[in-house]
Amino acid sequence: MKIAVPVTKENQIDGHFGHCESYGVFTISDKKEISEIKNVESPQGCGCKSDIASVLASDGVSLMLAGGIGGGAINVLNNSGIEVIRGCSGDATEVVKLYLKGLVEDSGSSCHQHEEHHENGHSCSQN
Repeated sequence: MKIAVPVTKENQIDGHFGHCESYGVFTISDKKEISEIKNVESPQGCGCKSDIASVLASDGVSLMLAGGIGGGAINVLNNSGIEVIRGCSGDATEVVKLYLKGLVEDSGSSCHQHEEHHENGHSCSQN
């Protein structure tokens, strides 16, 4: 299993999926432990309009632990076979460890500020 997390340079989960520095990709062993961590550079611009979902999916990522993320990005990730858990914050490695222990749940809310941004002239294609 591979888990992706949008991160800052300080390994903190970025509050806005589409504006992160990079994506931490965590490979999880059969023992539910982190066996490898690598960084994937983030494309510039909106996460829902970039090709990051296909890049991560082709690398085997099946789960995204995100902070703030808009509905368009969630749709693009889901269509690439990547489940999204919203509302995460803090050190990315620690949040992945908490997820592996069953202690992380989806917040149930998308990034409404991002949705308003899209309504004001920055559109995302949604499938």
